[in-house]
Amino acid sequence: MTQDKAPHSPCVRLCTLDDDDICIGCGRTLEEIKGWSSYDLATRTALLQLSRKRRALRAKSGLADQ
Repeated sequence: MTQDKAPHSPCVRLCTLDDDDICIGCGRTLEEIKGWSSYDLATRTALLQLSRKRRALRAKSGLADQ
């Protein structure tokens, strides 16, 4: 997989873990963040979808800015 075809990290430089150890900026767990560079395209794509869902749930619950 070439770098230009690989999904970019969803990191937005707001690196703070919540009580569930999920980053409030990107919606990934610490393990997902640490492993990002070694994941294949399918895994990265799945994690991007999962992180979007986590961020949406956070926003819906009113915790987006906390």
